[in-house]
Formats: sequence, C-alpha cells, structure tokens
Amino acid sequence: MEFSGDDDFYNGGSFYTNSTDLGRLCSISFQVDVYCPPRKRTRLSAPFHFGEAEVEQNKQPSIDVLPDECLVEIFKRISGGKERSSCACVSKHWLMLLTSIRKGEYESSKVVKENVGSNSGDVEMILSEEDDGYLTRCLEGKKATDMRLAAVAVGTSGHGGLGKLSIRGSSSSRGVTNFGLSAVARGCPSLKVLSLWNVPRVGDEGLCEIAKECHLLEKLDLCQCPHLSNKGLIAIAANCPNLTALSIQSCPKIGNEGLQAIGKLCPKLQSISIKDCPLVGDHGVSSLLSSASSVLSKVKLQGLSITDFSLAVIGHYGKSVTNLMLSGLQNVSEKGFWVMGNAQGLQKLVSFTIASCWGVTDVSLEAIGKGCANLKQMCLRRCCFVSGDGLVAFAKSAGSLECLQLEECNRVTQSGVIGVLSNCGLKSLTLVKCMGIKDISLEAPLSSSCNSLKSLSIRNCPGFGTASLAMVGRLCPQLQHVDLSGLCGITDAGLLPLLENCEAGLVKVNLSGCLNLTDEVVLHLTKLHGATLELLNLNGCRRITDASLAAVAENCVFLSDLDVSRCAITDVGIAALSHAEQLNLQVLSFSGCSGVSNKSMTFLKKLGKTLVGLNLQHCNSISTQTIELLVESLWRCNILF
Repeated sequence: MEFSGDDDFYNGGSFYTNSTDLGRLCSISFQVDVYCPPRKRTRLSAPFHFGEAEVEQNKQPSIDVLPDECLVEIFKRISGGKERSSCACVSKHWLMLLTSIRKGEYESSKVVKENVGSNSGDVEMILSEEDDGYLTRCLEGKKATDMRLAAVAVGTSGHGGLGKLSIRGSSSSRGVTNFGLSAVARGCPSLKVLSLWNVPRVGDEGLCEIAKECHLLEKLDLCQCPHLSNKGLIAIAANCPNLTALSIQSCPKIGNEGLQAIGKLCPKLQSISIKDCPLVGDHGVSSLLSSASSVLSKVKLQGLSITDFSLAVIGHYGKSVTNLMLSGLQNVSEKGFWVMGNAQGLQKLVSFTIASCWGVTDVSLEAIGKGCANLKQMCLRRCCFVSGDGLVAFAKSAGSLECLQLEECNRVTQSGVIGVLSNCGLKSLTLVKCMGIKDISLEAPLSSSCNSLKSLSIRNCPGFGTASLAMVGRLCPQLQHVDLSGLCGITDAGLLPLLENCEAGLVKVNLSGCLNLTDEVVLHLTKLHGATLELLNLNGCRRITDASLAAVAENCVFLSDLDVSRCAITDVGIAALSHAEQLNLQVLSFSGCSGVSNKSMTFLKKLGKTLVGLNLQHCNSISTQTIELLVESLWRCNILF
C-alpha cells in the first residue's frame, strides 16, 4: 500500500482551515486508524497556534488591587454571617478588614423588608440577624492568639452571637494583644461574660474597646493582667451598667480609683472578688459597699492591705451580703472583726469563711456569732488564736449555725469539739489537720447529745483516736455520713462503738488511710448498715481482705460506690462480689491490688453490666490483653488502667 507525500512535519498551520473541519476529524478518530510515523517531539517555546486562533494566557485581574476602603464597603454589604466567614478564610488581610467593621455597620444587621409574592398576595417578611449571645468560646495557651480571636469575632456573628469568652494563658511572643480584644469588641457586641487569665500583652486600650462596644457585659474576670489599670476599669464602669460580677486577681496596677468608679456606676453589682492587688485599700473596698444602691451579696477579699476600717464598713453597710470570705488580711486586728460583728449589719449573712487572719480571736469570734443572726455555715482556716473555749462561745451565740469547718486551727482541743457538739444544733462538722486535738478519755458523763448532726468528717487529725471516736459515737446517734480518712491511730475497738450507736443508718463511709482497721469493722458495718450504705471507701486499708468483699456481697443492697484500692484483695473477693444478685455497683476501684489477676476477667464482665467506672490502675497481675478485652466488652464503662 502506497502513501503520497513525505514523512516530514508540516511547519505551517493546521491541515484544516477552520475548527469545524477539525471537529469532524475528532469525531471519527475512534473509528478510523490513522498512520502517524514515529517522530521525536519538538519542544515549542513560542506561542502555540492552533488553526487561526491564538490562545494566550493573560493574567486575570484581582480584587486585591482595590483599595481597602472599597473592600470594606463591599464587605459591609455581604448578606450573612456564613458569607462573611467565607471571606475571612481568603487571607489574613481580608480577615483584618472584616474585624475592623463593627457589627452595626453591616447592612444585614439592619431590618430589611422583602416583598415575597405568593398566591394569596404579597407577604412582607422582616429579616434580621439574631444577636443574643448564645455561643461560648475558650482559648487556652498557644491557641490564644489575635488571629484566632479575629476569626472568633467574625465567625460567631452570624450564629447567635458570642456570649461568653474565656482566654486562659497566652504566649509572650504571639499571644493576645489589644488588637485581638478590640476585634472581639467590634464583632461581638452581645458579649456578656469575659474572662482574661494571664494575658500580659493586653492593656487598657483593649479593655476600653470592650467597654465601648459591649454594653451588655455582666461578668468580668481579670487575673494576672499586669498592664491593666484603673483606666480600663473606669471605662467598664462608665459603659457597662449591667455588670453584676467582678473578679480581680494579681493585677498590680488596679487600685482604689477603679473600684470607686465601679461602686458608683454599677448599681447591679452583686458579686465582688479581689485578691492580691497591692494598690487596693480601704477607700476602694468601702466605696463598693457604702453606696446607697449597693446590692452586693457575695464578697471575697484576699491578700489585701485593708485595715479595720474596711471591716467596719462591711459590718455596717453589708445589709445584702449573704456570702463573705476574708483571707490573708494581715493588717486587720481583733478590733476590726469585733466591730464588724457588733455593727449588726450582716443580718443576711449565711456563709462566712475566714482564713489566715490574725485578728480572729475568741473575743472577736463570739462577737461575729452574736452579730450574724442567720449564719449557717462557718469555715475557719489557719486561725491560730481561736481556742476551744472561743469555739464553744461562738457556737452558743450563733443560734442558726448548721455547718462548722475547722482547718489547721491548732488551739482547738478535744474538749472544745465535744463542747461545740453539746451546745448547738450542728448538722455537719469537719475537722482537718487540727493538731491540738489529743485522745483523752473523759471520766465525767456527757451532759447532752447532738441529735441534729448528720455528717462528721475528721481528716488527718492524728490525735483523734479511739477515745474521741467513742465519745462522738455516744453524742451523735443520727450520723449518716462519716469521713475518717487519714486517721492512722484508730482501731476496730474505737470504731465499733460509733457504728453501733448510729441509729439512722450510715449512707456514706470513708475510711481511706486507716491502716489498722481489719475485716471485723467491715463485717459489723455491713451487718448494721447494709440496708442503707451507698458509698464505702477502704482505700489503703491494707488489712482488708476478701472476707470484707464477701460481707459486702451478702449484706449491702444499695451500695453503688466501692473503693478497695491498695487492699489485700484477690480474685476470690471479686468472684464473691460478682455472685451478689442484689448489688448494682456503678463505681468500683481495685487500684494497686496485686492479687487481682486475669482470672477475674469473667467476674469483672459480670459486674460490668451496671458499672460506669472501673479503676484497674497498678494491677500488675492483669495483662494488657485482658484489659483490652474488658475495654471492648464493657464499652459503656470508663476503665482506668
């Protein structure tokens, strides 16, 4: 077969003079075989001509050539929050431009009327973006940057509005600055709760922007903000009349002037907390409470240089205060606490906490008891001048007292504790690390009992032993909750009388760290109180064995939380638990029980039908494979291993 022509490339245009003919060739290319001699392809650098049409790659015009003013005007006319978020994703430059626009400057933030045609006639619809502040955002550590704040400001505007913002920790090099806070202010006027923790690069400029734009702000929490001063706080006071809660901690530049503005211009303020602010003194604190419109109900003052004057103001003007905490007030003397109590202004006070205040003595404590007629909860921490006699006098004068908590009050003695229980209607008593209590047997009979006491917690008081427990057992027959954790000195003989005298039935019992207790205590406990017991903690009671678990399985009906960590428990005890038909355990802990092995897997699976929490940490006899099988089988249970 012969072919005419040569094998050289044709260097001109196409064989076909127009695209129509070329299309015809392409249309039959799958049906006709065409001969094409093998040739080395040449590299063309010149513009490629195909037929008579020349294809050129021209650079497309970009919207970025527009000045920022034009882009801002375009962005203002974008209809919804979703579209604005999409624009913010284009580039950082666009994101920055969007954050410069206030929420009210968008056309879509205004009420727009649209006429919608329908068969029944024209229907008028009113469209508006919701701005109620439903959303909550929290940025921590490295995630707290200006870029993220800007994205939050733009992204939340079309989804209900940002209501709560928390920034905790910030990088010193690229962390949150005034720019990021200003972006939030402009984009989130619905902000009601703002928390700034450890943001050293934020100053008054950012807080002033928040005050200028976020008039709905109700709660402000400032912690470790070294560059915030009175200027920012004054701006908040002037522009946020709805402020109800203010917390300031470790802000060295905030002082009396800012607090005075808050007291004068924020009539709805209900909660104030100030800690470790060296410039805050008597004038700032007194201005918060002395206002005629003051409705302060919660006051916390810690580590301040205030004097007796501030406490006198609190005692006289704190007519709405229900919760009061005073801690580390080294310049307040006995006179200050005495005047506060005798001022008779704290009639609504319900809960009072005093920590590390040298001015609290027996005399001032009794005055507080007399001046606070409705006081129900009292907590004294590290009050080294309060003795047992002062505690008894306070208990007698505070007729409404229900809960008393003493921590590291080392002058309180055993006789003081017994005197308190004998002279008031306490419902709860807590003693923590009170080293002045010594275990002494009293020969004189107890004058009266405390039938009102339901909860007794004595933790890490080494002097509280067998004799003290026996007296408490006789005094308090209606106990339901008992926490004796860390009492290494108590024995079976000391605890058994308390168990026998509890007539109401124990519900929660914590004996963790009581090293000398044995199975005998658990046997008596389950027999006497098995019908009411719901929680039993024996963590660290190393003399507790499988016999205790067998007693629990036999006698306990409502037990839901059992902790036998670091006890002498083996597979036999777990097997006994699994055979108890009436048990519905929800939380079970065998942490540190080396006697529990792979043999318990079947029993644990059976117990796991009701479990929501299982602790198998440091159970070295259980293999990883067994743990994996348990995790797969007990998929509803949270297993620690």
